[in-house]
Amino acid sequence: MKHVATVLFCCAAAVWSAELRQERIFGPEVPTGPYKHPACFTSFANGDLYLVYYGGGGEYETDTAVFGSRLKSGAAKWSPPVPIAKDPFRSAGNGVIWQAPDGAVWLFYVVRYGQTWSDSRIHVKISRDNGESWSDSSVLALEAGMMVRNRPILLSSGEYLLPVYHETGHDTERVGPDSTSLFLIYDPRKKTWTRSAPIRSPKGNIQPAPAEISPGHVVAYCRRGGGYGPGTEGFLVRAESRDGGRTWSEGRDTTFPNPNSAIDFLKLQSGRLLLVYNDSPTERTPLTAAISDDGDRTYRYRRNLAEGPNSFAYPVAVQTRDGKIHVVYTSDKRTVINRVTFDEAWVMQGGR
Repeated sequence: MKHVATVLFCCAAAVWSAELRQERIFGPEVPTGPYKHPACFTSFANGDLYLVYYGGGGEYETDTAVFGSRLKSGAAKWSPPVPIAKDPFRSAGNGVIWQAPDGAVWLFYVVRYGQTWSDSRIHVKISRDNGESWSDSSVLALEAGMMVRNRPILLSSGEYLLPVYHETGHDTERVGPDSTSLFLIYDPRKKTWTRSAPIRSPKGNIQPAPAEISPGHVVAYCRRGGGYGPGTEGFLVRAESRDGGRTWSEGRDTTFPNPNSAIDFLKLQSGRLLLVYNDSPTERTPLTAAISDDGDRTYRYRRNLAEGPNSFAYPVAVQTRDGKIHVVYTSDKRTVINRVTFDEAWVMQGGR
């Protein structure tokens, strides 16, 4: 990989490295429990950034909650995290935050009803005041094993496409081969949800990240199924829909490696496509940004956002109105939340 920016984690303040801005947002010093993973964020219409993360004693502990923090427009410091979704008896996490065109802020999250993720359901809350207060919790998906990870996208039809997945296997170290990615489609005029057909692939797939390439034509990249052990056969799974996400092609392996780790996929304001993933079949390092300028056919431009002997995992990408691209991810054994900021030109200067 050429033209790689060096990642610095020497202090909590933001630093500049070439044209890549890097910030350590929260770490072990923040008293929400040692576990801070995964994180998700969004940009509100008023310019604020709002971040949520799964915090507590650990991934399989029950003392967990979804915490929220705000970076006000023009401010330099994030607000102290506060719990915004919690279950008194079960583990709550995997928060997903998104603001709809009507201003409503949606918080989707997972509640685990058993010992593994295959026992999970999807819950939802809504805020009408930019995350200052929240509605009661409602169960969005009752079927065991239903989970959420990536933010919705607004389709050209005006519908909301929420990427979800159904995880099977009841195994903390392996994703079952019959695990599938799918989508919940919300019609804001009728206030109704419908469920898409699943994306099926030979080894299973989860955590889809969609982008609408042209009206009705949606492409999704998915995390592979299987285990976490060493190997060279792990790749991102790709599928496409020609009817607004209702039905999907079979998921097929791409040439992008995937160490059984989450990814994000975003259509930029320019019309180019951004894919953020771990460019390794076995490790969650490096964390790489790739840009396509030919409608998802090739990704000629790639640069590393973070690299080295660490784990840079679960990226979420947002492009703000000024054109800047922001990516949050976790590191340091799931105890530190980071943000990098860059623009398309920085990635495209990297080439391949």
